[in-house]
Amino acid sequence: MKSSRRDLMKAAGGISLAAAAGATPAAAQAGPKAIFPVAQKTIPIVGTTDVFPVRRVYCIGRNYAAHSREMGSDPTREPPFFFQKPTDAIQNVKVGEVADHPYPSLTKNYHYEVELVAALKSGGKNIPIDKALEHVYGYAVGLDMTRRDLQRAMGDEKKPWEIGKSFDMSAPIGPIHPVDKIGHFQKGAITLTVNGAVKQKADLSFMIWSVAEQIAKLSEANELMPGDIIYSGTPENVGPVVAGELMVCGIDKVGELHVKVV
Repeated sequence: MKSSRRDLMKAAGGISLAAAAGATPAAAQAGPKAIFPVAQKTIPIVGTTDVFPVRRVYCIGRNYAAHSREMGSDPTREPPFFFQKPTDAIQNVKVGEVADHPYPSLTKNYHYEVELVAALKSGGKNIPIDKALEHVYGYAVGLDMTRRDLQRAMGDEKKPWEIGKSFDMSAPIGPIHPVDKIGHFQKGAITLTVNGAVKQKADLSFMIWSVAEQIAKLSEANELMPGDIIYSGTPENVGPVVAGELMVCGIDKVGELHVKVV
């Protein structure tokens, strides 16, 4: 059977393409290449050189009744609500270290909020409450630092108050303590001092929504994934700090966090 000119040209073209592919196999297989590197944010894990890669930083608002009231809300009627910080808001603080924390721009009323942080190893959508803690890899102590004046100004204008919560280094955090070492817990002291004076003192049992309930509720709105962390709310008596002041945060079983505002 005679081959048409078109068939011969197609065959020749295929050979040429194959030869070109064979000449540069790495280039052919490499695929798209990022035009610049972006660092993966991670959190150290206690007792190992491994690190926890962070995908998203979720925070729940007004999750202790007394704090909800001091912020002008009614904790008996308010459903849980969440917001996010960028992953690069994380400031890792080593055990035994006093970390320098820069006072941010644009604010004259910079507030501390000590919180228990849950780190997820798995996720899903519409997670049942009784299965929620199975997704937790470990816990840490964290600070949800807040430019309160900007948050309130945006709220008064009915605008999103992201500028008050989501900014550089607004999420100091200690290393993660794995669940297989410390277990799960729903009670324990949570405290914060400034220059030795007690400012926040409560118990994790005072949470309106438990960690399990937060995971379940949050998974209704977003598919949770490995690498997500959840700041689980702060007790009452949030307040301001200024440059030169030392904050010491503590939570039973997950240790302390030492941060100096500079």
